Amino acid sequence: MREDIEFDAEGVTLRGWFYKPEGVSGELPCVIMTHGFSCTKEMGLEPYAEAFTAAGLACVVYDNRGFGASDTAPGKPRQEIDPWDQIRDYQHAITYAQARPDVDASRIGVWGSSYSGGNAFVVAAIDRRVKAVCGQVPAVSGRRAFEAGVPEEFWQAAWDGQAADRLARARGEAPAMIPVVTADPTQPAVMPTPDAYEFFSAYEGTAWRNEVTLRSTELGYEAGEFLEFVAPTPLLMVVAEDDNIVTPAEWAKEAYDTAAEPKRLVSIPGGHFDAYTGHPFELSSGAARDWFLEHLAQKVVPAPA
Repeated sequence: MREDIEFDAEGVTLRGWFYKPEGVSGELPCVIMTHGFSCTKEMGLEPYAEAFTAAGLACVVYDNRGFGASDTAPGKPRQEIDPWDQIRDYQHAITYAQARPDVDASRIGVWGSSYSGGNAFVVAAIDRRVKAVCGQVPAVSGRRAFEAGVPEEFWQAAWDGQAADRLARARGEAPAMIPVVTADPTQPAVMPTPDAYEFFSAYEGTAWRNEVTLRSTELGYEAGEFLEFVAPTPLLMVVAEDDNIVTPAEWAKEAYDTAAEPKRLVSIPGGHFDAYTGHPFELSSGAARDWFLEHLAQKVVPAPA
């Protein structure tokens, strides 16, 4: 059962879907889900929500502000990725779920993938309403990703471009944009690799757009730094062994080591985008499903006063 939904995020309307197991009544545990860098909910989230729902979990799936079906804050451009806006919107989605009569407010999980995998860990670290979290192929360090993906001789030009864009926007000019992917790896793009182009280009002509604002690429977001603060919330990290896009497995495992128990690390074969298809999907979705069932299946009973 899938229901179209919308909810308020302090003046911005976010839109998505609510999944509910068929033939089930009462208050259900619920998993909050949104997608990664520039993605919309149609880019591979349905199979995860269906797998979770088949196991008895409700799901809230939504587009990040400024992307897909969701609105943008007044005065802000579309296609702009601000991690802190996205983190706060996760929290608004939790509030929306908790207000539904068919959701148990004490059994909320958070799931994210790629960029939103890092966001999910931050949300779990700062919001104790989260009772379990899963981040798959998660972004953990913006700086390391930039330094690994951009040749050092181009770093200053990138920073100069960002500074010029800020001055232009202060003058009222339109924000500078940059492609997310490109067929020509010699051209500027956020992810100029063949596997990124193969994944994203399949969605040309949908709600996804192959551009983000240049400001979306600025340094300063280190989601992995929050992993040590997630406990006592149970943490699952799903790592792709051959990820060369966002977080190489070595970086992810280093970040995982900073987290306290309870936690679990699951490795899946393939690269960053393989998590969404075939056997890696069966592994990634199954691990997340089992994690949420383990930690959300039992209703929380308040201690006696």
